Amino acid sequence: MAHDHAEHEQTPEQLQVQFEQLSLLESEFEDAESEVIRKAEAIKAPLYKKRTDFVAKVPHFWSLVFEQCPQEVENFIQPTDSEVFAECFETFEVSRFEVDDPKGSPRSFSLKFGFSENEWFEDKTLEKKFWYRHTKDWDGLVSEPVKIHWKKGKDLTSGLTDAAVKLHEARQKTTDRKKEVSLPEYKELAKKIETAEDASVSFFGLFAFVSGYRWVSAEESETAVKHDKEQLAKIRAGEKVDEEEEEDDEDPQDYQETEVFPGGDEVATIIAEDMWPNALRYYKQHFEEDGGEFDDEELSDLDVDMDEDDESGEEVDIRALVGKGKKGDEPPAKKQRKA
Repeated sequence: MAHDHAEHEQTPEQLQVQFEQLSLLESEFEDAESEVIRKAEAIKAPLYKKRTDFVAKVPHFWSLVFEQCPQEVENFIQPTDSEVFAECFETFEVSRFEVDDPKGSPRSFSLKFGFSENEWFEDKTLEKKFWYRHTKDWDGLVSEPVKIHWKKGKDLTSGLTDAAVKLHEARQKTTDRKKEVSLPEYKELAKKIETAEDASVSFFGLFAFVSGYRWVSAEESETAVKHDKEQLAKIRAGEKVDEEEEEDDEDPQDYQETEVFPGGDEVATIIAEDMWPNALRYYKQHFEEDGGEFDDEELSDLDVDMDEDDESGEEVDIRALVGKGKKGDEPPAKKQRKA
C-alpha cells in the first residue's frame, strides 16, 4: 500500500500544472455562466416588458411583492420601511446594464425603485447600481453610495447614507486607498456605525452599501482581468506561467469598519435573481395564506376594496390587504424576524 501511495505522489511541478489546468477549466465555466446570463436576459426582456406594462395597472403590486420577500431580505425591512413601501412604493425594475459591454460584466445589475410623493424623501426614483469587479484575489459586487434627499427629521438611516456618500466622494480624491483611514469622512462614518450598532439597520441603508471587501475601481478590475487573461493564454499555449510574487506590504485596513450595510451584496442579489424574476409568484403568495387560495368571489371583493380606496383617495394599508383582502381593525402580524 505504501508503495502504491508513493507512485501516486505528485511533484511540485506536476501540482503546479494541475492547478493551472484547473484555473483554465474554472475560467471556461465562468465564461459559460456569463453567456447564460446574456442569453437569458435576451429571452426574458420582452416578458419583463409585458409584465411591467401589466402590473402598472395592479394596485400596490410591488409593495405586496416586497411585503412577501424572503427572510434574508425581510430581516432588514423595519416597520418604518414597511410604511414607506405601503404608502408610496410604485415601480421597480432590475436591469443588467453591462450585459452588452465588452469591458463590463453581465453579472452587474441595478435596482431601480420608483416612489410617489411622500413624507420621507424628495426623490421620485432611487437607483442603486452594483458592478461586478475583479482583483487578483477577490471577485464580487461593489457599489457607489446613493444620495437620498431625506426630508427634515425623516432620515430612516440616522445620517448613515449621507455620511457614506461623503466618504465615497472623499475617497475618489485619494490616490492611495491605504491613506483613507485618516480621512475625517472615514472617521465620521466609522463613529456613526459604531454608535448605531445596537439599532436595526433600515432597508434604505442598502443605498449606502459599498462592498463586502472594499471599493474596487473599474480601472483596477480591468487591470486584474487583463492579467488573468494573459496568464490563461500562456497556460493554453503550454507556456510556463510565472509564479505570483507576494506583496510585501499587506493592507491591514478593515474596510468593513465603514460598511453601513454588511451583506448588502447578498440582499441585492436575492432581490435581482429571485424576487425580480419571480415577482408574480411572490404577489400571489399574499392571497394564499394558510394554504388556501382566493376564490372568484374573494378576488372580486378585493378588487372592489381596492377600487373604493382609490376613488376615496384614502391611504391603503398594505399589511391589511395581506389578510385575504379583508380589512380588519388590526393588520395581520408580519412575518417573524430573526433575532
